[in-house]
Amino acid sequence: MTMTGLPRKTLHLTALAVPLAGWTLHTTVLHRRLAQAQRDPLSGTWRREAFTGRARRILDRHPGDVVLVLGDADRFKDFNDRYGDAAGDTVLAAIGHRLTEWAGTRGVTGHLGGDEFVALARIEPRHQPLRLEQLNRLMAAPVPCGDSLLPVGVSLGAATPDATGTRDLPALMRAADAAMYEGKHTGNVVRARPEHTGIPAVNGRRLGRPGTSIRGRAA
Repeated sequence: MTMTGLPRKTLHLTALAVPLAGWTLHTTVLHRRLAQAQRDPLSGTWRREAFTGRARRILDRHPGDVVLVLGDADRFKDFNDRYGDAAGDTVLAAIGHRLTEWAGTRGVTGHLGGDEFVALARIEPRHQPLRLEQLNRLMAAPVPCGDSLLPVGVSLGAATPDATGTRDLPALMRAADAAMYEGKHTGNVVRARPEHTGIPAVNGRRLGRPGTSIRGRAA
């Protein structure tokens, strides 16, 4: 027994607990910072590498009820030139937030760079047409910015393992990208077909489109 009235063993354990608690806090903060580094600070969506890992896990576990959607803002360079970069950032953030809301907690959303986003959502095949139409309406809604409403145009392509005949994530992204460009500026979600997987691509993006060699924002 010590002068404090506590056994020496208790004091020893307490002394050990202090640095352990400090280390636990440090580890928690470190993990949080690492997770934040994997996210796009503007939209809160995952960066490409982080998205890819999460999407592959979902795809491996639930190949029969997933849909991959690739979205690309229409004429984004012209939009920036007209409304300014701040308005452009507001629209990009809205696109990311809307895709994340649509994909839900069981899905994952990523920012591929520039004005391009991707989402993988778990949706039963019988519900996919309705959910894709809901996404189309969600994306077409004007974006509030100060006292104004900014017009938004987002082209969307969707791909599923059943429709394309592949469970390979890059192939699904390639197919969704090709489908999206097939319906560019039409306001319709285009669903990929098997032939869309065979279109040459770079990093899951159609070869020859703006940004496959030098990333652009003009599409």
